[in-house]
Amino acid sequence: MKLSQFAFDLPQEKIAQTPSYWRDEAKLMVLHKDTGEIEHRLFKDIVDYFGKGDIFVLNDTKVFPARMYGKKEKTGADIMVFLLRELNREQRLWDVIVDPARKIRIGNKLYFGDDDSLVAEVIDNTTSRGRTLRFLYDGPYEDFKKALFALGETPVPAWVKSEVTPQDAEDFQTIFADKEGAVSAPAAGLHFSRELFNRMILKDIRKTFITVHMGIGHFRRVDVEDLSKHRMDSERLIISEQAANDINIAKRSGKKVVAVGITVMRGLETYVTTTNEVNPFDGWTNKFIFPPYKYSVPDAAVSNFHLPQSTMLMCVAAFGGYENVMNAYKTALEMDYRFGPYGDALLIL
Repeated sequence: MKLSQFAFDLPQEKIAQTPSYWRDEAKLMVLHKDTGEIEHRLFKDIVDYFGKGDIFVLNDTKVFPARMYGKKEKTGADIMVFLLRELNREQRLWDVIVDPARKIRIGNKLYFGDDDSLVAEVIDNTTSRGRTLRFLYDGPYEDFKKALFALGETPVPAWVKSEVTPQDAEDFQTIFADKEGAVSAPAAGLHFSRELFNRMILKDIRKTFITVHMGIGHFRRVDVEDLSKHRMDSERLIISEQAANDINIAKRSGKKVVAVGITVMRGLETYVTTTNEVNPFDGWTNKFIFPPYKYSVPDAAVSNFHLPQSTMLMCVAAFGGYENVMNAYKTALEMDYRFGPYGDALLIL
């Protein structure tokens, strides 16, 4: 398929800047992929479609305050540093994106905080935009991490809202976030509330967790028309033995496996056995899913409504069928569904 086949007009006002007041009362569109039928519900109604022994697979990654603002030495020029991942704990090395990139060279020092309390040195140019920073901090690691994150802000994408608020620190995090490492929230998981989890327990619907530290690769612009030539950024993926067993037991029992979000959909498809089961895994995935593709593990999937020409939309279209999903997106625009990580949800059965 071609990039242009995933283009559509998305007005800015359709992108939600805040989540629903109650997480589980966002709109839920239900798409039946075999017939193309569409239903309109609330997210808390999702339990009506599942029963005893079905299992929801969720991503328990935790977003950290990845976006920092500082100044370049000597010139005092304003710079933005986006922390991607920690490379070396002892040496305080981080893989980052710097903007504007053209002004930053190896050896430059960058200063953060009103009193320049944190200093970093550029030690490598890994890509045209990427850099490796060494933070110059002599104290204990825990104190460094606290100081670093105190200077960061919640990395809500700029296309969602231009100004991040303290409330975003809570809103842009699932209630089950546990393992720190993501620079973007697994959006489909944001709709789950403790009340909804309790309703799942009452219906004997199970849940299990995998970890996919979501990076910014999903938001990078796809710049090739031929999708087979696009390469995804790698993300850390951890599927524990317990999670693999939970999923495989459900599969063997003929129960439904529900992938909650794009990261889970990709994660479950990364290392699949010949019998369509999941193996434990601890490594990296750069799996890029786009139509046509036959999923091996999930029987149902939950997603938010994504940007035009995004890899996330392509992943959803591969699961629900290209024409079905593009029609669902057309319907969502006509019926005022909200797009983006703070927006409404799509359940594909």
